[in-house]
Amino acid sequence: MTLIDKTDPIIEKLNKSLSLQIFIAIILGTLVGVYLPDFAIKLQWVGRLFVSVIEPLVPPVIFLSIVSVFGSLENLKVAGRITGKAIIYFAVVSTLAIVFGICSALIIRPGRIDRSLVESISPARLISTNYEGWLKTVMQNSMFLLFILAVVVGMIINRLAKRDQVVNVFEQLKSIVLRLLRYVFILAPMVTFSGIAYTVGRFGLDTLVPIGKMLAGTYITMFLFVVILFGSVLAALKVNLFTYLGSIKNELLYALGTSSSSSVIPLLLEKLEKVGLKRPVVSLVTVTGNSLNLNGTCIYLAMAVIFLAQLYNVSFSFAELSGIVVIILLTSKGASGIPGTGFLALVTTVSSIHKIPIEGLAVLLSIDRFMSEARAITNTIGHAVAALIISRSES
Repeated sequence: MTLIDKTDPIIEKLNKSLSLQIFIAIILGTLVGVYLPDFAIKLQWVGRLFVSVIEPLVPPVIFLSIVSVFGSLENLKVAGRITGKAIIYFAVVSTLAIVFGICSALIIRPGRIDRSLVESISPARLISTNYEGWLKTVMQNSMFLLFILAVVVGMIINRLAKRDQVVNVFEQLKSIVLRLLRYVFILAPMVTFSGIAYTVGRFGLDTLVPIGKMLAGTYITMFLFVVILFGSVLAALKVNLFTYLGSIKNELLYALGTSSSSSVIPLLLEKLEKVGLKRPVVSLVTVTGNSLNLNGTCIYLAMAVIFLAQLYNVSFSFAELSGIVVIILLTSKGASGIPGTGFLALVTTVSSIHKIPIEGLAVLLSIDRFMSEARAITNTIGHAVAALIISRSES
């Protein structure tokens, strides 16, 4: 039996006003960043503390979920079929997301701004260390080894005579960790406040406003991608996109508030099962999608590359743009939804292209917190839609 919100009246009550809490946190964070910048900069520790608390709890839930799925499957071939469908789906949708982002940036032209902005921001510490940091982050946050271990353990349990009892133990353990996660996520509005305050306090609105076109353009592009692509596919399945997203509203708000799609994976797993999706599909698609299905990150990387190219008047041929699509497909994988990894993936992407001055990354760093929120929401929506589509294909 799963421990859900109804057993936690405190969480249930707070969730009813979660949208208002997040909205107030954004407003207050902006005001504190503008009027008390020195104090705001000191708030960075709040977000770091939250991540340090959340990160150790996410892998156990994923591990326990996968073990339970493989341990209880009557036919292990089903898991292979689901995973195969998911990988093909991820490759197609990720490619579409990158192309959508590139086309949008070419139309919006967010990089046509005064380049003197670049000279006003020091890029000194961006260049040399973050590439190694990105590799380290990928290794630390990659779920592949954990996934493989969980599959092996699950298959062993699947062969046991008393597998149902063993699987039940894993389910109970998962419920306990999920309950802990839900209590930690009560702090989401506070994390939102501190993150916004720190960003505004550190960079100032005078830095953020000139590149507001890039910020707004990215949000609009991701919104259109979700509405046009996902909306069309779900309409074909006779599912209303906004009704479906309404069923995972709190998970999306948590992603917005914490700027992390990875941290809400355990809660999303539980919610998608509750709305009726097939359990093996939810676990396999969502967990593998956390590394391979980052639609928001793909769009961001595509738009950021074109933004920097426009900023420095760099042009690309069709062949070069095709190469960029491939590069982003590679660099986006493993850039899990932990705050900051999207920007570090951008460092790797730009370094791999060799035509764009890397110092321009300093400009994008100033708005990365806001970009991270857009990436987190879009990635989370992408996970939920993928689970629904593949679940329906298994009907």
